[in-house]
Amino acid sequence: MKRIIVTGALCAALLAGCGGSSSHLYTLAKATACLKQQPVRLGGQLDFVASTAIGGAVKVHTKDNFLTLVFGSSVSDGDNIAAAYRRFAAKNVGVDDVLHQDENAVMLWHIHWDQADFDLITNCLR
Repeated sequence: MKRIIVTGALCAALLAGCGGSSSHLYTLAKATACLKQQPVRLGGQLDFVASTAIGGAVKVHTKDNFLTLVFGSSVSDGDNIAAAYRRFAAKNVGVDDVLHQDENAVMLWHIHWDQADFDLITNCLR
């Protein structure tokens, strides 16, 4: 009986240590390094939310659209960034149609993205 309890406790500890958190934090530096290799243009005026983000931000211009890519230092920061965009959005803007969060990275698109642009950006989140 003692062996079963010890084995059970060991398994629980291993599971907690190995897969306890599925979140992955992205960084501006790694994302921009990847984006510089893509058919996009980086740069431009950042809005208030983006300019105050702890993890930094960059404006990304695709062929037919542009977005602000904003990073928090944690998933909670990402949640706060997305909430700020929702709070500051004009009443006549369907912000949820142009806002996407992936862990600590938040994308605010100018118009709804097409799948190729979305994939290009998300594939550079690192």
